[in-house]
Amino acid sequence: MGVRAFGRGIVLLAATVVALGGATSVASAETEPTGPVQPNIIAAAIYSVGQPTIAPPGANDWDCKPSAEHPNPVLLSNGTTANAYENWADLSQQLADEGYCVFAGNFGGSPGAFLQTVGPVAGTAGQLATFGDKILQATGASKLDIVGHSQGGMNPRYWIKYLGGASKIGKLIGLSPSNYGTNLFGLLTAIQAIPPARDLVGVACAACNEQSTGSAFLTDLNAGGDTVPGVDYTVIQTRYDDVVTPYTNAFLKPAPNVKNLVLQDVCGLDYTDHLGITYDPIAQREVLNALDPEHAKKPDCVFVPPVIS
Repeated sequence: MGVRAFGRGIVLLAATVVALGGATSVASAETEPTGPVQPNIIAAAIYSVGQPTIAPPGANDWDCKPSAEHPNPVLLSNGTTANAYENWADLSQQLADEGYCVFAGNFGGSPGAFLQTVGPVAGTAGQLATFGDKILQATGASKLDIVGHSQGGMNPRYWIKYLGGASKIGKLIGLSPSNYGTNLFGLLTAIQAIPPARDLVGVACAACNEQSTGSAFLTDLNAGGDTVPGVDYTVIQTRYDDVVTPYTNAFLKPAPNVKNLVLQDVCGLDYTDHLGITYDPIAQREVLNALDPEHAKKPDCVFVPPVIS
């Protein structure tokens, strides 16, 4: 969602005339076809224009059994308008290389469509919960961990609050999550004040209206507390977030099971923005640290990735 998302759409429209390369792979009969690792979300989006249901690399091996070291499979949860490959075509492989069973799917959009995660958040969260149950059944795990971007870091909280997720989710790690919505520098707030404009946005992206700061959906979701005991929450946010504005709207209220982290407090010269954060090596290191805090490593601040505009 947001200004950058509209710009991304223009790039993708142009990309439809580009020949799409790269081979897919199948590891076994129970592994879905996957695409190659990508350097950023724009490259991943362009690749997935012609094959929007392709799984990100390292993901969706339904024969995978969690190890003693990493007993919880990891479910990757997409941001608004993003498909799974677009969002996770780098981090998914990193997680698989670390020994995690990794899974990702497309929800909240028309089956097979390029744009996903645009329907009402409750419906998307319900589909995510069903997918999560499938993961638990296939892997034999008692709980799973979730890594989510933007809306994907917020909507699992609906699963936790209303759909029985509290007993099934060990960790929820949000990358620039829209926990308290966004005013999009005032633009989304203005749209909400004009019913015809609000309704027009809602036709294409019901989730966009629901993520407006102060929406009825978010008010209900956050009522009575934004976290529950038994789930560990980590928010990884950038001060340069240009979609969730102000950037502090990503943060959850302080609690013993909550960690709110600002990337620039870790590496001051990290200029990643909202779209770039899932491909940012500093953020990726912090995801790994949150999943396995006993083996946490300090991020390498020597390399600072470019901002994806």
